[in-house]
Amino acid sequence: MSGPDNLLPLPALALLPAFATSLALGLLMGLERERKPSARAGLRTFALTALLGTVCGLLAARLGANWLIAVGLACVALAIVGAYLAHPLQDDDPGTTTEIALLLCYLLGVLCWFEERSLAIGLGVAATVLLQFKTELAGLVRRLSPDDVRSILQFAVLSLVILPVLPDRDFGPYQAFNPYQTWLMVVLISGVGLAGYLALRVFGQRAGVLIAGLLGGLVSSTATMLVHARQAQQSTEPIQAGSTIVVVSNLTVLVRLMMIGAIADPAIAGRLSLVLGSGLLGGLLAALPARRVEQADSLMAATSNPTELKTALGFAAMYSLVLLAAAWLNNELGHVGLYAVALLSGATDVDAITLSSLHMHTQGRLQAMPTMFAIVLAVAANTIFKLILAFSIGGRRFGLRVVWPMLAAVVSSILALWALPA
Repeated sequence: MSGPDNLLPLPALALLPAFATSLALGLLMGLERERKPSARAGLRTFALTALLGTVCGLLAARLGANWLIAVGLACVALAIVGAYLAHPLQDDDPGTTTEIALLLCYLLGVLCWFEERSLAIGLGVAATVLLQFKTELAGLVRRLSPDDVRSILQFAVLSLVILPVLPDRDFGPYQAFNPYQTWLMVVLISGVGLAGYLALRVFGQRAGVLIAGLLGGLVSSTATMLVHARQAQQSTEPIQAGSTIVVVSNLTVLVRLMMIGAIADPAIAGRLSLVLGSGLLGGLLAALPARRVEQADSLMAATSNPTELKTALGFAAMYSLVLLAAAWLNNELGHVGLYAVALLSGATDVDAITLSSLHMHTQGRLQAMPTMFAIVLAVAANTIFKLILAFSIGGRRFGLRVVWPMLAAVVSSILALWALPA
């Protein structure tokens, strides 16, 4: 993006936003570094470096000499080297964090001149957060196992290696299969699952029931139900913690579907969020009288890595089959066929039919109301399936503790959908 007009003189007030923003960013980063005794650059150095970047950007734009920006960056680097030559470190710590931050601060100042102030502010705040939470980030990394690191790398392969090379074209019967869009849904679901998987690994047994329920809803609400239903059957201890985790995980599914809708089909996201949000509110209201937040004795049992290639390929196959079946049945039987697929597939997995319905809506092959009704049907089928597990495995006492909030969520969603104008 080009800087301000370099042919006409600019009034001082026109220069003010760029310099004010760069000064603020320099002071922000410098404030964090000033508190570190080992840092060789503090408040004034960072502020001056940011201003230097903006000045170099101004001169480069006015004189048509972009090489001045590189010269300024080289000067900052040489100043850093000179500072360390004059005052060598007393220990073996190279202290590269402050130096890299100072170079970044200079470049943020340059961005401020070239009218990229929003980007510069975002990067500056993010950099300051990284500088401030060094201890917490280091502790987080230490809690990750080799399998957790492998999960992150596998997700990088799914999203950054495989996804970009897939063709973004429709193939097959009813033009139902799009390799890029299908794998994009795999990346979306794997990313949500990975977030819950890693958070579950980090929090471990110390997480409370609310966190356990949230993570269970992100990873697998059905697996959460199975684990705690079995615990309720085998244990003579109070079942309140387990039942609360199950209810929270079930409600988290609605939040997850709202997030998926916002990403996969923004055109319908508002109405879908209203429907599912009503279900969430209904479930919460039904759960409040009988719930009390307490420490959970255990979290979900070990869950499978959501970024395993086998898991990703399995979801891709399921998503493609559901999409093809939904397109075929919708073509042959109309909306009744789609609803049948929603009931059958939704019993075990709501993500595939949700994404399939949203995909058909974005293609213009399905209207908004049938799309949302298919999603609500899938949620209802999934809820009924989990309630069957609750009563059959966890027993009547456990089932009664979870049935009303879960049913309230479904009924509230259906009523909200029915109340929407066609």
